[in-house]
Amino acid sequence: MNLEPPVTSEASEAVTPESLRTQYESGATVEELVATSGLSYGTVLNRLHDAGTEMRTSWQTRRLRQNPQARRRLAARLRTLYEQHGATLTELAAAAGETRRGARRLLIEAGGTVRTTQQTQRMRAAARAAERYKVALSLRARYEAGATVPGLAREHSYSVATVYRLLHQAGTRMRPQHQHGPAHDTRKRP
Repeated sequence: MNLEPPVTSEASEAVTPESLRTQYESGATVEELVATSGLSYGTVLNRLHDAGTEMRTSWQTRRLRQNPQARRRLAARLRTLYEQHGATLTELAAAAGETRRGARRLLIEAGGTVRTTQQTQRMRAAARAAERYKVALSLRARYEAGATVPGLAREHSYSVATVYRLLHQAGTRMRPQHQHGPAHDTRKRP
């Protein structure tokens, strides 16, 4: 027997799908939303669905409630890995001990935006190019300080051709090449 008065249509309209979604994503359960809003279970579910809410399982709700601060810290760490270091969702899942879907959810909770595969590939290629340019500048500084190309190649475990390519990428002005064979006498012999 229900002792509470039925919810009027005006009160029902005051509970927006967005406000229900915000409360749900903050950890409230559907049952708690039913109790606080006065709406029926089905109406709450429909409004959550209308707001585009991704529903949790009961164990996800329990986990969320166990330590919300730890969850926020984890989500923030995952966002940093994702946005600043170019990690993939699979790598985030491994770092968090989650599934890809769970890692994605944590990323979104932290305010992150999920990239496409192509965006991730471009981001990683740009990071590799930036790292390679740093190496090129380092080689240039060493070369201009007197190091030789073969010496730099041995030191960095690169081929001589790779060192030359990196030096050219860094805009290095090359020294004249020396003759490494037997000395040539330029004087005319009688």
